[in-house]
Amino acid sequence: MSGSPHSDRAPIRLTRRGRAVLVAFAATVTLVGLWLTVGPGAFAGSGDGRHGTSRPPETVVVQPGDTLWGIASAADPAADPRLTVRRIMDLNGLGGDPVVLPGQEIRLPAG
Repeated sequence: MSGSPHSDRAPIRLTRRGRAVLVAFAATVTLVGLWLTVGPGAFAGSGDGRHGTSRPPETVVVQPGDTLWGIASAADPAADPRLTVRRIMDLNGLGGDPVVLPGQEIRLPAG
């Protein structure tokens, strides 16, 4: 007898399908763990990337000289102002008239 009592057994080998199943299982466990950590809203495309938390829309009061372009640029400096203006118009039901008046309260799109 030499060494281990199990030395006459063949080593365990994984087939290609076995490796694929093992990788898929590990990926599933990782994603479920991540989902439990950050919450389901992070994967649902909730929009603002704040882990499922939502905040009420921010509003601004139009001041004399303000334009939708200026409000949109200040609200989301990293975004294309044309898209932000369109989102503000849609959110506030401004239709085809992009004119805002001093004192008017405008809701801003989130994120």
